[in-house]
Amino acid sequence: MKKILITGAGSGLGRGTALGLAHAGHQVIATTQIWPQVTDLRRQVADSGLDERMTVDKLDVLDERDVMGIADREFDTFVSNAGIGEGGPLAEMPVDLVRRTFETNVFANLHLTQRVIRKWVDEGTAGRILFVSSMGGMLTAYGLGAYCASKHALEAVAASLRDELASSGITVQTINPGAYDTGFNDRIGETTYHWQDDSLHFNQEAEIRANFAAIMKGQYDPQDMIDKMVEFIGADGGNYRNVWPPATEELIKQVQHNAWTRTV
Repeated sequence: MKKILITGAGSGLGRGTALGLAHAGHQVIATTQIWPQVTDLRRQVADSGLDERMTVDKLDVLDERDVMGIADREFDTFVSNAGIGEGGPLAEMPVDLVRRTFETNVFANLHLTQRVIRKWVDEGTAGRILFVSSMGGMLTAYGLGAYCASKHALEAVAASLRDELASSGITVQTINPGAYDTGFNDRIGETTYHWQDDSLHFNQEAEIRANFAAIMKGQYDPQDMIDKMVEFIGADGGNYRNVWPPATEELIKQVQHNAWTRTV
C-alpha cells in the first residue's frame, strides 16, 4: 500500500486515476486546482465509500500558499499530473500564451517537485516521483506546438532529476499517455479561437478547424489509460518511461526515427 499525492485530480485522467488508486487499496491525497473541483470530488469519494482511503484538497501549483502546504502531507509517491494547454499554430500564437503554458506545465511543476524532494531528503524518505508527461513530450502535432514544447521541457526536467537523484533513493519515472478522449485535447483546440482572427492572421479559422478535426479523430477510451496509470503508479519500480497505448509507443519511435532521415 502506497501513500500517494496526485495533482491535477479535478478532472480527466487525474481524477480517474486518483479514484482508481484508492479503489486499489492505496492511500490517496487527491488535489485539484480550484475549490469547486474539491467539492465535486469529495462528493464522489463519499458516494463511492472511499472516505478512509482518499482525501481531497486544493493544490493549485501556481499558488504559493498551496505549495507550502506540501510540508504537512505524508506521502511516499508523488504524481505530478497538473497541466494546461493553449492551442493554435505556433507561428502566430501570442507568446504570452506560450509562457502561460510553460509556467504551469514546467516551472510550477518543477517548483512543487523541488519542495517534495527537499521534504523527502530531510526526512530520509526514499520516495518516488512520476511525471505525467504526454506523447507530446516526444513528438509534435498540428496546433499543439506550445503544449508539446512544454512537455518536451518536462521530459528534460524528469531525466535530469532521475540522474541527479540516483544516489538519494528517490526515483523518477514518466507516464506518457496517447490521445485519450477526456475533452482535454478538444479544449486545447478551442482555446485557439480566443485569439485567432482571420483579419489579422494568415492561418485562417476554417483551415485550423479542419486540421484540428482531423487530428482529434480516433481518440481512445480514457478508462484504458486510467487503468494503466493505476498499474504504473501502484507498481514497485518499473520502467523509467511508460508510454500507453502500444500504438502510440510505435508512433513515437517511428517519428523519432524519421527525424534522422528527413530532408528539407
